[in-house]
Amino acid sequence: MPDTDSKNGARWEERLRAYRERLACGFPQVAEVFEDCMREALAVLTSAGVGGYLDTARFLGGMGRGVEPVLVFLEEWPPIARTLGEDALPAISATMHALCKSPNARAITPFLQTLAAVARRLPSGPQMQRYLDLIDDFTARTTGSIHGIQQTFASPGLPDFLAQAPALLDKLSISGLHKWVDYGIRNYPNHPERQREYFGLQSADSRAVLQRERHGTLLVDNERLLDIYLRGLWGDSAQLVPYPTDIEQLPRPVPYYDASGMRLPDVLDDVAGVSGINRYRATLAHIAAHRRWSMPMFADNCSPMQRMAIEVFEDSRIETLAMRAYPGLRRIFLALHPAPLEGACDPETTSCLRHRLTMFSRALLDAEHGYHDAELLKFVRHFHDTMAQGNSSSEEIAALALAYIARTRRQSDQLADVHFADTEVSYRDDNRHLWRFHELSDDEEMFDEQRPMEAPADGDRLPPRHYPEWDYQSQSYRPDWVSLYESLHPAGDAADIDRVLEKHAALASRLKRLLDILKPQDKLRIRYQEDGSELDLDVALRSLIDFKSGASPDPRINMSHRTNGRNLSVLVLLDLSQSLADKVEVAASGGEQSILELSQEAVSLLAWSIEQLGDPFAIAGFHSDSRHDVRYLHLKGYSERWNDAVKARLAAMQAGYSTRMGAAMRHAAHYLAAQTADKKLLLVLTDGQPADVDVHDERLLIEDARKSVEELDQQGIFTYCINLDRRADDYVGDIFGRRYTVIDNIARLPERLPELFMALTR
Repeated sequence: MPDTDSKNGARWEERLRAYRERLACGFPQVAEVFEDCMREALAVLTSAGVGGYLDTARFLGGMGRGVEPVLVFLEEWPPIARTLGEDALPAISATMHALCKSPNARAITPFLQTLAAVARRLPSGPQMQRYLDLIDDFTARTTGSIHGIQQTFASPGLPDFLAQAPALLDKLSISGLHKWVDYGIRNYPNHPERQREYFGLQSADSRAVLQRERHGTLLVDNERLLDIYLRGLWGDSAQLVPYPTDIEQLPRPVPYYDASGMRLPDVLDDVAGVSGINRYRATLAHIAAHRRWSMPMFADNCSPMQRMAIEVFEDSRIETLAMRAYPGLRRIFLALHPAPLEGACDPETTSCLRHRLTMFSRALLDAEHGYHDAELLKFVRHFHDTMAQGNSSSEEIAALALAYIARTRRQSDQLADVHFADTEVSYRDDNRHLWRFHELSDDEEMFDEQRPMEAPADGDRLPPRHYPEWDYQSQSYRPDWVSLYESLHPAGDAADIDRVLEKHAALASRLKRLLDILKPQDKLRIRYQEDGSELDLDVALRSLIDFKSGASPDPRINMSHRTNGRNLSVLVLLDLSQSLADKVEVAASGGEQSILELSQEAVSLLAWSIEQLGDPFAIAGFHSDSRHDVRYLHLKGYSERWNDAVKARLAAMQAGYSTRMGAAMRHAAHYLAAQTADKKLLLVLTDGQPADVDVHDERLLIEDARKSVEELDQQGIFTYCINLDRRADDYVGDIFGRRYTVIDNIARLPERLPELFMALTR
């Protein structure tokens, strides 16, 4: 009688043969792994589930796409079924059948290859169904649509999207993924290459939309705040440069700084009770402390282990100095610094150097670290003693680090298996700035050319603000598309503007009579003022009586007046593009003047007029050199009076570059919206339609400017355009509606501009 094992073996072989017959697949590669796949499937699936598993594999093996789809499915479905349940197979199988019947059969392989990772991120049936619905919608909208040619060909971006799906779902919710996909389909339906770049996460547009939809604190949204923090607390003005964290990359990027600025992650999540913005502040504080107190050292005579130790000790040194200056940093550093467990690393089988150094770094931060290692405790005391003697130096701390390495060194430190758990200090940079090399080597090629450690001088431009731009073709915004830099306009000779005002003395006299009519006449008395324009007799007499009787007199014996009835804030936005250098004939003088010179005269008279009326106003100019460099130049701020400093900036106005109007108006609205006036007026003076060097569709920037006017309307800002282009009727109405005036005779601009302003604000 055969034994039980023989019977079981024969029964298993019989079942396996039946499974092979149902699979009906002749690929030899499948035969090699089939038994192992079936054992795993039987441990997870019911009898009905096994039938569906084999039927789906038979379909994949027979669809004519080679062995890879069936192999991937046989290996991947059991763990997917363990996550989703075997009931998810019909919906997944329906998606694969739909892809097979369309020109997109080649997308089945990347779909299956990433399905297990997607299932781990979408572990419920409804979530997975939304993902499958997204694939169906993607296929329907991008298959056979290029250039409107109605013929069957595959979706260009679908395979790239499926390959990136796990990385995308690691950053986005399923709703965010839908929005990200929808943007790509709407904006690139007719561009196969751009569609592939977008869904392969290769284009700037793709990354920008991903950042918009993802979770966490975005660097781009907080760049100005962090720049103020860096300048205010550390006196450092380095440029903040984001690096992407949305794609899996080995080795993982870490913060650093080089000649181009401080490199920071583009997004940070809240961790251990520390907000994303405070994680950015911790990183900036650490890097700024290095730039202030660290000195480069030569690396040629140090082994990699010694360099690692020196870097950790130097990190701790500059953090100690930073916490002396700003004690509040300790709480953030402690929350973000890992706390390795003593004894977690086995020194017999693993290199524990990173583990020991991280324990040492933690012990320096945390007085209640709880470690008992004698050498560690001794060197913690040595470190504190060294720091207590003063600020110490990079060389002194490096010597202490080398001594620690020598006393704690183990043979296993050379092993390739390194203990990494709880050793990554996320807010620290990679310390490339600490090292110099006597001779070029492979190490040297890894680093940028070093610059002195001192912080660079302040630049003349603030960090960029990023604005969206409206794409009329897709009827959606391109997020963070435009980089706008603002700065104070250079100064010239204020006497030039004084001569302009003298030249137009007769016009100014006529304007003065009109201005007197427009000035608010209903004055409001403000009593009980310590400083005022005249004495309030009633209060003064009462105070005198109090003084004579020995009581404390009220010092508020003055009063002042303010006009009540005109509450208006104005911002004059000047187009300073190259076309302003064009010459026009001036009949009064019989000569020629540039449009820029006439604009200077007109704005000077306008500024003088507004100053007479007492309305708060600002003046700014703009021009652009592609979407990456829109320049916004402050000529007069709301807090400034009409004085020689403002006149000097107006006198130095120059024409150059192009006219990206929408971004400039959005930025002007940023300042106007902060005013408390009941009425807010943005007065735009331009001599041509919006255009830029990187835009070939002339309607694009016109439509974006129109959209910006709509945005300003929603903020309660009234926009009006004075256009000097005789052909402006072709486009200016599309942007401003009926709120514009075209001045055909540009020579009359100095006269017309103040009159138009008074007519608008009467």
